[in-house]
Amino acid sequence: MLHLTIRQLRIFDAVARHLSHSRAAKELYLSQPAVSMQIKQLEQSVGLSLFDQVGKQMHLTEAGQEMLYYTRSIAQQLEEMDAMLSELKGLEYGRLNIYAVSTASYFVAQLLAKFIQQYPKIKVSLNVANRDSVIKLLADNSADLAIMGQPPEGTDTLSQPFMENPLVVIAALNHPLTKIRNIKPKQLAQETFLLREQGSGTRGVAERYFASHHLKLPTHMEMDTNEAIKQSVQAGMGLGIISMHCIELELEIKRLQVLDVDHFPIMRHWHVVHRKNKRLSTAANAFNQFLLNDAKSQTILATSK
Repeated sequence: MLHLTIRQLRIFDAVARHLSHSRAAKELYLSQPAVSMQIKQLEQSVGLSLFDQVGKQMHLTEAGQEMLYYTRSIAQQLEEMDAMLSELKGLEYGRLNIYAVSTASYFVAQLLAKFIQQYPKIKVSLNVANRDSVIKLLADNSADLAIMGQPPEGTDTLSQPFMENPLVVIAALNHPLTKIRNIKPKQLAQETFLLREQGSGTRGVAERYFASHHLKLPTHMEMDTNEAIKQSVQAGMGLGIISMHCIELELEIKRLQVLDVDHFPIMRHWHVVHRKNKRLSTAANAFNQFLLNDAKSQTILATSK
């Protein structure tokens, strides 16, 4: 009979995801020695090594891979039990764990504030990460709901659009193109662009836009955040393609300008995403419906389109 605890399984899951005691400790707000001790006790209980250390690289052993499968199955069962108990309690004591891509963070907090006004006793956790991390967290069943512009394809998830996401071309106020109307793709192709990394939603839009006009992607620099793009565009380093939701403040205080470009804005949508086989809690269902129905009538959405 195995003697192990839920805490040990959660720590094991974090170490298995990060393949690092230190990164798992940071995520769990524990000391590295505490994490190492729990893993050692778990291995002693199992009677097998769960990790191999090869140089500086940590790997799951065959036993570790099997343990991870069952650990995640147990975690899902516990979440479903928690969801069932939350349903019995109603929305008085619900919990909601949301992950959003960095671009969505500009409006998600405001939406959550309006949601919490309706359900003040729900405990909400909002986490912001890049798209790849959010997709991984969905796959790991760590998120109740995720909000992103480009939902994952070919994965075990369900996604629903709930809000328009206009993408625009931005420039510094003194850029020569700010004085031109109906800018053509060939004119844009001569400029330097500040773009997100490969695989990001806005980078894909830029690539498809120029390819659709039989043009190569212009000279560009990669930036890992939207804030870096906005600051670089303001400094006159080039143009950017970004969601309108990211630049409302900069437009209001006149630090950036949206260019009048042929075939822009490109209209995309924000999506709310969850695993197909995940039983949503009452709180998660309520927020999901808020996004799909009520959120469209909120002032923030009406003014940001």
